[in-house]
Amino acid sequence: MDEADRQLLRRCRVRLVSELQVAPLWDALLSRELFTPDMIEDIQLAGSGSRRDQARQLVIDLETRGRKALPLFISCLEDTGQDTLASLLRTSRQAVKRDPEAVRSLDLVPEELRVMMLDPVKPASGNLTPVVLGPRELPPAKLRPEVLRPVDVGSGEFRDAHAQEPSRGNTDLAYVLRADPCGHCLIINNVSFSRASGLSARLGSNVDCEKMQRRFRSLHFTVEVTCNLTAKKMVQALVELAQRDHRALDCCAVVILSHGCQASHLQFPGAVYGTDGCSVSVERIVNIFNGISCPSLGGKPKLFFIQACGGEQKDHGFMVAHASPGDRASGSNPEPDAVPFQEGSRTSDELDAVSSLPTPSDILVSYSTFPGFVSWRDTSSGSWYIETLDSVFERWAHSEDLLSLLLRVANAVSERGIYKQIPGCFNFLRKKLFFKTR
Repeated sequence: MDEADRQLLRRCRVRLVSELQVAPLWDALLSRELFTPDMIEDIQLAGSGSRRDQARQLVIDLETRGRKALPLFISCLEDTGQDTLASLLRTSRQAVKRDPEAVRSLDLVPEELRVMMLDPVKPASGNLTPVVLGPRELPPAKLRPEVLRPVDVGSGEFRDAHAQEPSRGNTDLAYVLRADPCGHCLIINNVSFSRASGLSARLGSNVDCEKMQRRFRSLHFTVEVTCNLTAKKMVQALVELAQRDHRALDCCAVVILSHGCQASHLQFPGAVYGTDGCSVSVERIVNIFNGISCPSLGGKPKLFFIQACGGEQKDHGFMVAHASPGDRASGSNPEPDAVPFQEGSRTSDELDAVSSLPTPSDILVSYSTFPGFVSWRDTSSGSWYIETLDSVFERWAHSEDLLSLLLRVANAVSERGIYKQIPGCFNFLRKKLFFKTR
């Protein structure tokens, strides 16, 4: 499907989802080979299986069915007596052919005119009732064009391809972030460590801290920064945050910038160091916010972003068809956030963390690196992970959910440097999370 047809479908999605009668369409869609029987079955099982969920999934999947998908779909509507919708799509499509900017201009016109363009039926006289749209019905925001990247076309050749416009659509299961502020964000920034700890100063971490402070404020969090905490004080700060009343808020975030290491675990790998050289396991950190310890955050997303090494292994990577020569020639001097892991050792923090482990839910832990591996930090520009996280959130947080953002982060970080690094996450969220950006 070409971009004009795709945009037209998206602009008309609200009305299509509201009015489309899907039951009569299945045979018509099969006879015109728009969908296979398996595809039809998947659409019928979408969401709760309601007419509205099926209509929404049908419109979404239609974008993937080739250049002739929209005119064939219009014919199916006519075959099943849904002439009003067929006329809307056919007339709009003809208008776009005459003026290719017609669809894009919908983003630029007043809301009243946009409604008239999407729904030409004149409303009845009297007071109008506002309609609250879910994330899937909202039209996608206009995005800045993405830099062209080489795409493998399957034959060893590469060509440039435009990134498709992402959208906040395609989901009924999304956390609601309506509160303003939407939640608290605690940043723990450990830079200077005691001499007895044997840990070096984390130069560049203040740059990371400033970026995260600005970023989460822009996402409507109240941000608190604590610096250079011992392991005990880290736990105290986290417990204090968990014991607050979060009932009027919708989310909570914790960002930890420190040295780290491997640690014995049952659920969440890794540990982070206090300035005294004592570690706090990620498991313990997460479980401070479980449903027993922090009931006012029950059912609400709890996000943890860990910039710390997962171990001492340095990843040299493996050969691929293209690399990032700019990183090799940058002249930067990255250093790791790691110290040795004592095999078989267990600290009191880890024992506390595993003594009672409720089933985690509404939790996401984003790690800067794969467990066991080094996480690289530039002494002047900050860590690869935080720098990329900040950049991705700035560009895409208004239109993509958190997991999609983290995939972008992982891909971008994996292409940096001579030594390699791959961020990842442990996801126990029950729904998609779209940050509050307005």
